[in-house]
Amino acid sequence: MPLNNYRDSQRSPSAQVTANGTVIPGLMSIEVASNSHFSANTFSATFASVFFDSPCNNAFWASETNIAIQVLFTLDGISFVNLFAGTVDTVALNATQGLVHIAGRDLSTRLIETRTEETFSNRTSSEIASLLANRHGLTPNVVQTTTPVGRYYQDEHDRITLGQYSRSTTEWDLLVFLALQEGFDVTVTGTVLNFRPSSNTTATPYIVAPTDCIEMTLERRLPLAQDITVTIKSWNSRQSTASIQTVTNSGAVSSNSGRSSTNKQYLFVRPNLTGDQALKFARQKLDDLTMHERVVDLTVPGDLSLAPPGQLIVTGTGTEFDQTYSIDLVESRLSLSEGFTQRIRAKGSSPQSLSSGQTAADATKA
Repeated sequence: MPLNNYRDSQRSPSAQVTANGTVIPGLMSIEVASNSHFSANTFSATFASVFFDSPCNNAFWASETNIAIQVLFTLDGISFVNLFAGTVDTVALNATQGLVHIAGRDLSTRLIETRTEETFSNRTSSEIASLLANRHGLTPNVVQTTTPVGRYYQDEHDRITLGQYSRSTTEWDLLVFLALQEGFDVTVTGTVLNFRPSSNTTATPYIVAPTDCIEMTLERRLPLAQDITVTIKSWNSRQSTASIQTVTNSGAVSSNSGRSSTNKQYLFVRPNLTGDQALKFARQKLDDLTMHERVVDLTVPGDLSLAPPGQLIVTGTGTEFDQTYSIDLVESRLSLSEGFTQRIRAKGSSPQSLSSGQTAADATKA
């Protein structure tokens, strides 16, 4: 029987979960969490475990060590969407209640759990992403880059050889490092490895008003609503030079300059950055901080078109919360009691705030 939302007579939402290609019977609830934080998407599901004639019975869960999972959702009972592909990490059998609970991560685990000592110095980031995707049976969705990664290794030399990138890291850590250098996101969607620019401007925005929601929470973080100053201090041991770069969200960008005492001030110290690199890092930090000023957390009837990264437009509150936000988390839930719902978390800055990208136009450099 499909897991239906009895309050929604226009839809018949249901889900199908397979383990090693076999449909698991007795689905009671399923949750898939999709995020944009350079980490794996996750799933968890609960099943009745009384189907002794099924290949996915208690004996299977008690002994199988390699379980591939696929999660399919549908709103009409006919057209299914592949919402998740991954592997099981944990299995819990409730012997008294006759339940089995499983949880796991998406196929980025193939990269997360594979260590590498390769440097790929003469390849570009996009070439490396495509190579690693093909190596693990993933389809590369990669935007071409042009910079040989050896240049990034040279820039990061002192930190890499003393830190987590000292010639031994995971393939996922390597892709995250390269994505940060390129200004990209790296994610795995189903069986596709995405290595693309972080911009959400091409995504179709999801427009929502309070009347569309089961629940909506609008949060402000007042310290981040002030004028913010971010200062980066760095000493480049290779060039024996110091760099101090300061940016603000009130229109000023400076180098080695004084700061207004009325601003909320953040100081970061990073070794071995050039002046340009320190300025770029300062802008990134300013954007990160201001984008957490306003946070929208809402629950809506399930919509299979929702996924991060993407844009959310809030309307109908009659306040400055009516604006565009960046989606960073979508949790899809289907259960017998609640039907198909999704929790969305999105973040943004105040409408009047200037981004560091805007204020950087008149930057003066060391």
